[in-house]
Amino acid sequence: MLKNIITLITPLFACIQVKAQATLKRDTTHLIKEVVISYQADKLTPITFQNISGKDLKAKSTGQEPSYLLSETPSITVYSDAGSTQGYSYFRMRGIDQTRINISLDGVPLNEPEDQGAYFSNYPDIMNSVSKIQIQRGIGTSKNGVGSYGGSVQLFSPNLYDSTYTTIGLGYGSFNSHRIFGEYNSGMKNYKAFYVRASQVYSNGYKYNSSNNSQSVFMSGELIADKSIFKINALVGHQQNQLAWLGVSEALIAQDRRTNADENERDNFTQALIQLQHSWHPNSTSSIQSSVYYTFLHGNNDFNPNSFLGLPSTNELYNYAFQSNLIGLFSNYTFSKKSFNWTTGIHGNIYDRRHIGSEKTLGQLYENTGNKNEFSVFTKADYTINKLTLFADIQARYASFVYRGDVPLNKLDWHFINPKAGLSFAVNNHATLYYSIGRTGREPTRNDMFEGNDNLLADASGQAAIASTNPEYVVDQELGLRHQSGTINFNLNFYYMSFKNEIVLNGQLGPNGLALTNEVDRSYRTGAELNINYKVNDNIHLINNSSYNYSRIKEQTQAFAPILIPPVIINQEVTYSRKSYLIGLSARYQDRSFINFANSAQVNQYVTLNARVQYDIKAFQFGIFVNNITNTKYFNDGYVDTDGTKKYFVQSPTNFYTSVKYTF
Repeated sequence: MLKNIITLITPLFACIQVKAQATLKRDTTHLIKEVVISYQADKLTPITFQNISGKDLKAKSTGQEPSYLLSETPSITVYSDAGSTQGYSYFRMRGIDQTRINISLDGVPLNEPEDQGAYFSNYPDIMNSVSKIQIQRGIGTSKNGVGSYGGSVQLFSPNLYDSTYTTIGLGYGSFNSHRIFGEYNSGMKNYKAFYVRASQVYSNGYKYNSSNNSQSVFMSGELIADKSIFKINALVGHQQNQLAWLGVSEALIAQDRRTNADENERDNFTQALIQLQHSWHPNSTSSIQSSVYYTFLHGNNDFNPNSFLGLPSTNELYNYAFQSNLIGLFSNYTFSKKSFNWTTGIHGNIYDRRHIGSEKTLGQLYENTGNKNEFSVFTKADYTINKLTLFADIQARYASFVYRGDVPLNKLDWHFINPKAGLSFAVNNHATLYYSIGRTGREPTRNDMFEGNDNLLADASGQAAIASTNPEYVVDQELGLRHQSGTINFNLNFYYMSFKNEIVLNGQLGPNGLALTNEVDRSYRTGAELNINYKVNDNIHLINNSSYNYSRIKEQTQAFAPILIPPVIINQEVTYSRKSYLIGLSARYQDRSFINFANSAQVNQYVTLNARVQYDIKAFQFGIFVNNITNTKYFNDGYVDTDGTKKYFVQSPTNFYTSVKYTF
């Protein structure tokens, strides 16, 4: 499958190269720079955001799941099924789960429309090709795709304006983890450029029978014509995992921390994304950015019901198979003149996903299809008066869901109006103070409505047994101060998020491996976040990413804390660099968090210590990474099973990874 998709898309890049030879000419007004994605925030935008450069990503990237790199920023927690940094891992932002975080690549939604999850595992080693990440905490600016409910993570494709280079990389580490990749960037020559990266990633996983075997290819091509830029991205990934999505009881952990509660379960998924971008600059004040995209997913995963129920394994083995298609487009118009900037745009996509359930002996048991379509339009503007910048952003979004299976379900529709407004004040050339308030809504996922069932069930009267279809809403207020100078950069912000009908994790897992949820009437989350990068001198840098969170759910006369939200998280890193080498030491403290609504069970607080050494000599770069140096025995996620047993996800003890890169 992977080879077939690559064979299909490669001629598209060849056509661009040939076409460029005949049609390219220099823009008579100015040389157009890289395509600018309209959903980014800049230093005067009154929202909470943080940028991570491609250079920083490459320095720490070892083929691990992106969630681990994101967890070094404020208010993000992460855990992995296998206990190691490869395979399935998940992150939460301000305690809000990944299905409610908008994730995109150059404006293309990466969240699956039905379950609204984004599966980085299907695009292994993607961080090796990302030129930048912008994390927006809170509802942020308007985005394409699912609601930016708790925040957003925007990935940006390779920078094709880099100089020409070829890199070959090899790595090996604990749990028989290894990576090999090759990367080539042509640089911009004769107004055209081409980039390609191919990777193979493998790990046995920390837990028994939790291996990950993945491959991916990322290709990007760009050409500049008169007042226009054309860019095409193609990303293909294939992965095979041994599954470990069930928590493990304390009794079994005490016997062997590597115990895997899943038996004989595997998955096999291929996912591909292709995007064609066009940016047109008719004059110095106006531009139009447009994209069409297509995403394809095909694969399946096993389900062992006896493992799920904690019973001895038998030959009974179920399988869930999926195939989906997502086709979409978006177009944005931007006008900028002096102190005024205005952007307006539209986005729409259509989506279908076929679900097939079967059993090893009985064969196919059911088949159903979900169709989900959406359309949105937004407009945003900012105007600067002396030191004051006023900002407004409003989005109208419509989503619909149609289910076709053996139980009838009427078409579902949701309509949202999502307004945002704020202001920022430039205190001086280095500091900006900002405040914003906004409201956004989000529809429930298919998993929320079907209560964890892949095939819709019927009640006693034959009607669809469906949970609430009500949307959830949040009003988010952000107050912050940003400071940038040659010595110290910091971002300090406070937030208050008030929810209506919030769909919260209840600490349980469904038979499809997805987390189950409850709808609560009223809840809120409030806290403070801090990011500091301090340059002590030319050699020593201090980096701190910390957060404090206080959250409550109110149900009738009761008030309790949501699950899996540690009140305090501290990430502290110090690096020492001189000439051709760098030494870094980082520590993470994560407070305890509850794993059930009764707030009677929890995962304990912990501290981990990591180190890395990088040495450059001529065209070679050598790296050594040692994680959990103190061999802390911890778990950072868990749940309480239906019988009252506490189940946890054990994370790996001391482990290492070594790498070498050769660039020419």
